[in-house]
Amino acid sequence: MANRFEQVDEIQPDAITLILEQRNDGQWAKVCCPTSALPALKQSMTSPDLPLKDAVASAVQLANEVKLAIVVVDRDNIWNKEWGDLYRWENEPDAAANEQA
Repeated sequence: MANRFEQVDEIQPDAITLILEQRNDGQWAKVCCPTSALPALKQSMTSPDLPLKDAVASAVQLANEVKLAIVVVDRDNIWNKEWGDLYRWENEPDAAANEQA
């Protein structure tokens, strides 16, 4: 079973956020972890720009070490399916009703 990652629009206070960007000089990513997600941090952590594959690997390693979820900001739609499934959670009343039926 492939890893699953939730796609979000902004940094989340309770998870490690992987931010993907397409720029003129290539594809880059940052790994962000706010103190609200990991109180042991003295200040929020944001990595420097990293190549996508390195950022994904770093985020997964950190998430495994500190037992946090990873969410992904991917405004440029550059997610690689080899890294896992990227989904968007939707809280729709019809969807909840269908699951109960």
